[in-house]
Amino acid sequence: MKPIRIAMWSGPRNISTAMMRAFGNRADCAVCDEPFYAAYLAATGLIHPMRDEVIRSQPTEWPAVADAMTGPVPGDKPIWYQKHMTHHMLEGFGRDWADSCANAFLIRAPEAVLASYHRIRDDFTLEEIGLPRQVELFFRAGDKLGRLPPVIEGRDVLENPEGMLRALCAALGIVFDPAMLNWPPGPHPGDGVWAPAWYSSVENSTGFSPPAPEAQFADLPDTLKPLAEKARPLYETLAAHRLRA
Repeated sequence: MKPIRIAMWSGPRNISTAMMRAFGNRADCAVCDEPFYAAYLAATGLIHPMRDEVIRSQPTEWPAVADAMTGPVPGDKPIWYQKHMTHHMLEGFGRDWADSCANAFLIRAPEAVLASYHRIRDDFTLEEIGLPRQVELFFRAGDKLGRLPPVIEGRDVLENPEGMLRALCAALGIVFDPAMLNWPPGPHPGDGVWAPAWYSSVENSTGFSPPAPEAQFADLPDTLKPLAEKARPLYETLAAHRLRA
């Protein structure tokens, strides 16, 4: 049987690493952490935490990454969960490789994303939180598939991990595994080299934590409010299609 390659598309600060932990705790699943990150940094010249380490750790040409994503699955596992950041797919980076994957989309309210991302990077654009590209990739995947692909809201997962993971697995055509609900603390062998800069909360976790109160994201700094206003319609476009437990 052909392996199932899951391309999970999200922006930053979308519980994407916790989702990778959940799939990585399955015995039948390999995981891959943001394989286009180095190519994205090399092409844009953006200064991110641990930029040099990231660029040294991965191919910097997108065709090489695309070939790897459609090549042999690590460990010959029957499932390969690929954690992708939508903003890494720059104009000019090919998309056809993703047509061989089961594409899914992970979203989070933009106010929460902006508040979280702002703690690590002071100056960024709407494109850097991934929503414009995420909407584009969502409808592209739907056109190729003949139906819209699954969308999962991070807050829904945190409120009901088992229910939402069961719904996601069903949409992806795989069997739910209870091992997805917990994982050992600390770093994971599949983590990118950038983990020390970004993954501290996940490394301290052993499962999905209850979501933070939405009210704490209501009062964004004035500098972020224009971004939130532009991001909200994009988020709502995707949220209209989200899975329910």
